[in-house]
Amino acid sequence: MSNTAITVKGLKKSFKDKEVLKGVDFEVKRGEIFALLGSNGAGKTTAINIFSTLMKPDGGKVSICNFDVQREPDNVRQSISLTGQFAALDGMQTGRENIIMIAKLRGVSNPAQVADNLLAKFSLSDAANQRADKYSGGMRRRLDLAMSLVGTPEVIFLDEPTTGLDPEARIEVWDTVKELAGSGTTILLTTQYLEEAEQLADRIAILNGGKIITTGTLAELKEMFPPVKVEYVEKQPTLEDIFLEIIGKKEEK
Repeated sequence: MSNTAITVKGLKKSFKDKEVLKGVDFEVKRGEIFALLGSNGAGKTTAINIFSTLMKPDGGKVSICNFDVQREPDNVRQSISLTGQFAALDGMQTGRENIIMIAKLRGVSNPAQVADNLLAKFSLSDAANQRADKYSGGMRRRLDLAMSLVGTPEVIFLDEPTTGLDPEARIEVWDTVKELAGSGTTILLTTQYLEEAEQLADRIAILNGGKIITTGTLAELKEMFPPVKVEYVEKQPTLEDIFLEIIGKKEEK
Protein backbone atom coordinates (compact mmCIF):
# COMPACT_ATOMS: atom_id res chain seq x y z
CA MET A 1 0.00 0.00 0.00
CA SER A 2 1.47 3.32 -1.10
CA ASN A 3 2.29 5.94 1.53
CA THR A 4 0.87 8.64 -0.76
CA ALA A 5 -2.82 9.49 -0.43
CA ILE A 6 -3.07 12.20 -3.11
CA THR A 7 -0.92 12.75 -6.21
CA VAL A 8 -1.49 15.77 -8.44
CA LYS A 9 0.56 16.20 -11.63
CA GLY A 10 0.24 19.02 -14.16
CA LEU A 11 -3.36 19.81 -13.21
CA LYS A 12 -4.98 22.35 -15.54
CA LYS A 13 -8.42 23.95 -15.63
CA SER A 14 -9.81 26.92 -17.55
CA PHE A 15 -13.20 28.61 -17.55
CA LYS A 16 -13.98 30.22 -20.94
CA ASP A 17 -10.70 32.03 -21.62
CA LYS A 18 -9.50 32.28 -18.01
CA GLU A 19 -6.85 29.76 -17.01
CA VAL A 20 -7.39 29.09 -13.29
CA LEU A 21 -5.03 26.13 -12.74
CA LYS A 22 -1.92 26.23 -14.91
CA GLY A 23 -0.14 22.98 -14.08
CA VAL A 24 -0.45 22.23 -10.36
CA ASP A 25 1.82 19.55 -8.84
CA PHE A 26 1.96 18.19 -5.30
CA GLU A 27 1.68 15.04 -3.21
CA VAL A 28 -0.02 14.42 0.14
CA LYS A 29 1.12 11.59 2.41
CA ARG A 30 -1.33 9.33 4.22
CA GLY A 31 -2.39 10.68 7.61
CA GLU A 32 -1.09 14.15 6.85
CA ILE A 33 -2.89 17.49 7.18
CA PHE A 34 -2.00 19.36 4.01
CA ALA A 35 -3.07 22.99 3.56
CA LEU A 36 -3.62 24.57 0.17
CA LEU A 37 -3.17 28.25 0.93
CA GLY A 38 -4.16 31.00 -1.45
CA SER A 39 -6.06 34.24 -1.71
CA ASN A 40 -9.70 34.42 -2.84
CA GLY A 41 -10.03 33.34 -6.46
CA ALA A 42 -6.68 31.51 -6.52
CA GLY A 43 -8.37 28.29 -7.69
CA LYS A 44 -8.51 26.40 -4.38
CA THR A 45 -12.19 25.41 -4.67
CA THR A 46 -11.73 24.49 -8.35
CA ALA A 47 -8.92 22.12 -7.33
CA ILE A 48 -11.05 20.54 -4.57
CA ASN A 49 -13.96 20.11 -7.01
CA ILE A 50 -11.65 18.23 -9.39
CA PHE A 51 -10.18 16.07 -6.60
CA SER A 52 -13.66 15.12 -5.41
CA THR A 53 -14.88 14.22 -8.97
CA LEU A 54 -17.37 17.13 -9.14
CA MET A 55 -15.51 18.72 -12.05
CA LYS A 56 -13.36 17.38 -14.87
CA PRO A 57 -9.82 18.72 -15.34
CA ASP A 58 -8.65 20.01 -18.74
CA GLY A 59 -5.25 18.40 -18.32
CA GLY A 60 -2.97 16.62 -15.91
CA LYS A 61 -3.49 13.64 -13.66
CA VAL A 62 -4.95 13.29 -10.16
CA SER A 63 -5.01 10.10 -8.14
CA ILE A 64 -6.64 9.68 -4.74
CA CYS A 65 -5.78 6.52 -2.74
CA ASN A 66 -4.26 5.13 -6.00
CA PHE A 67 -7.51 5.68 -7.95
CA ASP A 68 -7.54 7.97 -10.99
CA VAL A 69 -10.22 10.65 -10.54
CA GLN A 70 -11.23 10.52 -14.20
CA ARG A 71 -11.03 6.80 -14.89
CA GLU A 72 -12.20 5.50 -11.47
CA PRO A 73 -14.51 8.20 -10.06
CA ASP A 74 -16.70 5.71 -8.16
CA ASN A 75 -13.70 4.29 -6.28
CA VAL A 76 -12.53 7.81 -5.51
CA ARG A 77 -15.97 8.76 -4.12
CA GLN A 78 -15.94 5.73 -1.84
CA SER A 79 -12.53 6.75 -0.46
CA ILE A 80 -13.26 10.43 0.22
CA SER A 81 -15.50 12.88 1.96
CA LEU A 82 -15.98 16.55 1.16
CA THR A 83 -16.99 19.37 3.48
CA GLY A 84 -17.66 22.55 1.53
CA GLN A 85 -17.56 26.17 2.61
CA PHE A 86 -21.17 26.11 3.78
CA ALA A 87 -22.53 23.47 6.15
CA ALA A 88 -24.62 21.02 4.11
CA LEU A 89 -27.24 20.23 6.73
CA ASP A 90 -30.98 19.71 6.65
CA GLY A 91 -32.11 22.33 9.16
CA MET A 92 -35.50 20.67 9.62
CA GLN A 93 -33.90 17.45 10.89
CA THR A 94 -32.17 16.97 14.22
CA GLY A 95 -28.41 16.52 14.42
CA ARG A 96 -28.91 12.80 14.93
CA GLU A 97 -31.31 12.49 11.97
CA ASN A 98 -28.82 14.28 9.71
CA ILE A 99 -26.09 11.74 10.50
CA ILE A 100 -28.46 8.76 10.20
CA MET A 101 -29.57 10.01 6.77
CA ILE A 102 -25.96 10.14 5.51
CA ALA A 103 -25.21 6.72 7.06
CA LYS A 104 -28.15 5.21 5.17
CA LEU A 105 -27.07 6.88 1.92
CA ARG A 106 -23.57 5.49 2.40
CA GLY A 107 -24.94 2.02 3.11
CA VAL A 108 -23.37 1.85 6.57
CA SER A 109 -24.64 -0.94 8.82
CA ASN A 110 -26.24 0.19 12.10
CA PRO A 111 -26.75 3.90 11.24
CA ALA A 112 -28.20 4.76 14.68
CA GLN A 113 -25.11 3.46 16.50
CA VAL A 114 -22.81 5.28 14.05
CA ALA A 115 -24.76 8.51 14.68
CA ASP A 116 -24.52 8.18 18.46
CA ASN A 117 -20.76 7.51 18.30
CA LEU A 118 -20.10 10.49 16.05
CA LEU A 119 -22.31 12.83 18.09
CA ALA A 120 -20.32 11.85 21.20
CA LYS A 121 -16.99 12.28 19.38
CA PHE A 122 -17.95 15.82 18.31
CA SER A 123 -19.45 16.82 21.69
CA LEU A 124 -22.94 17.07 20.21
CA SER A 125 -24.74 14.39 22.24
CA ASP A 126 -26.62 17.00 24.31
CA ALA A 127 -27.89 18.66 21.12
CA ALA A 128 -28.55 15.36 19.25
CA ASN A 129 -32.34 15.81 19.28
CA GLN A 130 -32.36 19.54 18.51
CA ARG A 131 -33.16 20.70 15.00
CA ALA A 132 -29.96 21.59 13.12
CA ASP A 133 -31.24 25.08 12.27
CA LYS A 134 -31.11 25.85 16.01
CA TYR A 135 -27.37 25.06 16.17
CA SER A 136 -24.71 27.77 16.53
CA GLY A 137 -22.18 28.25 13.69
CA GLY A 138 -19.55 26.16 15.44
CA MET A 139 -22.03 23.37 16.20
CA ARG A 140 -23.25 23.33 12.58
CA ARG A 141 -19.70 23.01 11.37
CA ARG A 142 -18.94 20.22 13.86
CA LEU A 143 -22.08 18.37 12.74
CA ASP A 144 -20.97 18.84 9.14
CA LEU A 145 -17.57 17.30 10.00
CA ALA A 146 -19.27 14.45 11.87
CA MET A 147 -21.35 13.71 8.77
CA SER A 148 -18.21 13.71 6.63
CA LEU A 149 -16.77 10.90 8.79
CA VAL A 150 -19.64 8.48 8.18
CA GLY A 151 -18.21 5.37 6.55
CA THR A 152 -14.66 6.23 7.72
CA PRO A 153 -13.31 7.81 4.50
CA GLU A 154 -9.53 7.66 3.99
CA VAL A 155 -9.30 11.23 2.71
CA ILE A 156 -11.31 14.27 3.77
CA PHE A 157 -11.38 17.51 1.79
CA LEU A 158 -12.20 20.60 3.83
CA ASP A 159 -12.84 23.64 1.66
CA GLU A 160 -12.41 26.79 3.76
CA PRO A 161 -13.71 24.98 6.87
CA THR A 162 -13.95 28.03 9.15
CA THR A 163 -15.24 30.71 6.78
CA GLY A 164 -17.76 32.90 8.57
CA LEU A 165 -17.15 31.42 12.02
CA ASP A 166 -16.37 33.48 15.11
CA PRO A 167 -12.94 32.95 16.77
CA GLU A 168 -14.29 30.57 19.42
CA ALA A 169 -16.06 28.36 16.87
CA ARG A 170 -12.96 28.43 14.67
CA ILE A 171 -10.83 27.01 17.50
CA GLU A 172 -13.47 24.30 18.11
CA VAL A 173 -13.20 23.25 14.47
CA TRP A 174 -9.39 23.32 14.56
CA ASP A 175 -9.38 20.99 17.58
CA THR A 176 -11.74 18.62 15.77
CA VAL A 177 -9.57 18.58 12.62
CA LYS A 178 -6.45 17.83 14.69
CA GLU A 179 -8.26 14.90 16.30
CA LEU A 180 -9.31 13.54 12.91
CA ALA A 181 -5.76 13.58 11.63
CA GLY A 182 -4.61 11.94 14.85
CA SER A 183 -6.77 8.94 13.99
CA GLY A 184 -4.96 8.45 10.65
CA THR A 185 -7.31 10.26 8.27
CA THR A 186 -5.64 12.24 5.48
CA ILE A 187 -6.90 15.82 5.36
CA LEU A 188 -6.51 18.33 2.57
CA LEU A 189 -7.81 21.73 3.55
CA THR A 190 -8.01 24.96 1.62
CA THR A 191 -7.80 28.22 3.47
CA GLN A 192 -6.99 31.87 3.01
CA TYR A 193 -6.21 32.27 6.71
CA LEU A 194 -2.47 32.07 7.38
CA GLU A 195 -3.20 31.36 11.02
CA GLU A 196 -5.36 28.36 10.11
CA ALA A 197 -2.62 26.78 8.01
CA GLU A 198 -0.14 27.55 10.80
CA GLN A 199 -2.35 25.90 13.44
CA LEU A 200 -3.28 22.78 11.51
CA ALA A 201 -1.01 21.83 8.66
CA ASP A 202 1.90 19.40 8.65
CA ARG A 203 2.77 20.86 5.26
CA ILE A 204 1.57 23.90 3.33
CA ALA A 205 1.40 24.55 -0.42
CA ILE A 206 0.95 28.12 -1.62
CA LEU A 207 -1.24 28.42 -4.72
CA ASN A 208 -0.71 31.63 -6.63
CA GLY A 209 -1.22 32.56 -10.28
CA GLY A 210 -2.58 29.09 -11.03
CA LYS A 211 0.54 27.26 -9.84
CA ILE A 212 2.04 25.99 -6.59
CA ILE A 213 4.82 28.48 -5.90
CA THR A 214 6.21 26.64 -2.88
CA THR A 215 5.51 23.65 -0.62
CA GLY A 216 6.92 22.85 2.79
CA THR A 217 6.48 22.74 6.53
CA LEU A 218 5.83 25.99 8.34
CA ALA A 219 9.47 26.06 9.54
CA GLU A 220 10.72 25.54 5.97
CA LEU A 221 8.50 28.31 4.62
CA LYS A 222 9.66 30.70 7.34
CA GLU A 223 13.29 30.02 6.38
CA MET A 224 12.55 30.77 2.73
CA PHE A 225 11.19 34.19 3.54
CA PRO A 226 13.87 35.99 5.56
CA PRO A 227 12.60 38.48 8.13
CA VAL A 228 12.25 42.01 6.81
CA LYS A 229 15.12 44.24 7.93
CA VAL A 230 13.57 46.66 10.38
CA GLU A 231 15.81 49.60 9.42
CA TYR A 232 14.07 49.87 6.04
CA VAL A 233 10.58 49.76 7.47
CA GLU A 234 8.76 52.38 9.47
CA LYS A 235 7.62 50.34 12.47
CA GLN A 236 4.04 50.93 13.46
CA PRO A 237 3.57 51.02 17.24
CA THR A 238 1.59 48.12 18.66
CA LEU A 239 -1.31 48.62 21.01
CA GLU A 240 1.03 47.46 23.79
CA ASP A 241 3.61 50.16 22.85
CA ILE A 242 0.90 52.82 22.94
CA PHE A 243 -0.48 51.53 26.23
CA LEU A 244 2.99 51.47 27.88
CA GLU A 245 3.76 54.96 26.55
CA ILE A 246 0.51 56.35 28.03
CA ILE A 247 0.86 54.72 31.45
CA GLY A 248 4.55 55.73 31.57
CA LYS A 249 3.61 59.40 31.03
CA LYS A 250 0.89 59.22 33.69
CA GLU A 251 3.42 57.96 36.25
CA GLU A 252 5.87 60.78 35.47
CA LYS A 253 3.34 63.49 36.32
